[in-house]
Amino acid sequence: MSKNIVVIGGSTGIGKAIVEKAAQNAENNIFAFSRQKELMSKNFKSLNNVSVHHLDLEHFSGPKFVTDIEKLGPIDILINNAGNAHGLDNIQEGNLEDWDAMIDINVKGLLYVSKAVLPTMLLSQSGHIINIGSTAGKEVYPKGNVYCASKYAVDAINQGMRIDLNGKGIKVGAINPGMVATEFSEVRFKGDTQKATKIYQGFTPLQAKDIAEIIWFTVTRPAHVNIADLTVMALDQASSTIVNKK
Repeated sequence: MSKNIVVIGGSTGIGKAIVEKAAQNAENNIFAFSRQKELMSKNFKSLNNVSVHHLDLEHFSGPKFVTDIEKLGPIDILINNAGNAHGLDNIQEGNLEDWDAMIDINVKGLLYVSKAVLPTMLLSQSGHIINIGSTAGKEVYPKGNVYCASKYAVDAINQGMRIDLNGKGIKVGAINPGMVATEFSEVRFKGDTQKATKIYQGFTPLQAKDIAEIIWFTVTRPAHVNIADLTVMALDQASSTIVNKK
């Protein structure tokens, strides 16, 4: 059966991988949203069942996004994947612009997008929302302060959303990855590729496709099964700060 699937943050990393995974079923219609629309157009040009749409969660335009969603028709699956870490600093040295970006994208963005998509799900009394959290939402680590706070918020919103939508026919769950080799660290270190690369050296980290496989497994369970909260780490990662590097 075909599904209308919205992927937020679909241009790179986990978002790109889940778009490609979902598109393997030619019956699905995938709507990828990101502020990097040109990059998505390039990445997905060979996928006939993927359409790309601009969305900047740092400068969110609620009415425009609602209009864009309404044009897509009923939404079966929403993947709230957009999220960024900006900087890695002690709280007394933190950059206010970095803080704003993390709160705007990771917390407010998830809320705004969900609220815009929910009316179609409530109307049909069906749907599935996957919120991409992080091990940072389960355990605070040094210099992670605001980023961890934003992911703790995702954890709380995921739980609250599942409670509020109970009995509405809508599944809600979170996937919480550990260290995944994507552009995440390059964004965190503001383009310092050498510093970002070192994060994943000495062990085998998760790959974006690993998380995409898990997301797809989650959204294809029987109707009565909801995976509410799932944490995923690489074999060599025991916690946010304990990684077996050789």
